[in-house]
Amino acid sequence: MSVTETSKGFRIRGWHVFAAMVAFFGTITAVNAVMITLALETFPGQVSVTPYEDGIAYNRKLAQMAAQERLGWRAGAGVEDGAVVVRMIDRAGAPVSGLHVTGRLERPATESGKVTPRFKETAPGAYQARTGELAGAWDLTFQAKDAEGRVFEAERRLMWR
Repeated sequence: MSVTETSKGFRIRGWHVFAAMVAFFGTITAVNAVMITLALETFPGQVSVTPYEDGIAYNRKLAQMAAQERLGWRAGAGVEDGAVVVRMIDRAGAPVSGLHVTGRLERPATESGKVTPRFKETAPGAYQARTGELAGAWDLTFQAKDAEGRVFEAERRLMWR
């Protein structure tokens, strides 16, 4: 074959490249449009059905946390001899006695197995609740209230062996 001869076979020309690029980017754009539409229809971005009420509750929680900080109480919680023990101290490190302590134990990863311990003061600033036979990790959420209505809330992760 000499240089002057022409071939009758298929040759890629400029319009072929242009058509391939339009088809490629058109496909990408169409898939993105479908995915965006499906995403917006299935999740509108609203996490709560009552966002205003949730905001008010959050503001109350922030106010309660600020009041608790001003109160100066500190709490520790642990498992001793198969019972939950909550120890409360004030800003000076003295035990806080005469509190009404309520709480609940929940599994960290499941909704099953909720326990409502009944606390009673066993020593100054020490509140104990017998829980029965528990094993593994549990989240304790508790509230301590004094006679004046001051409230302390806390959460702790407890481990039974």
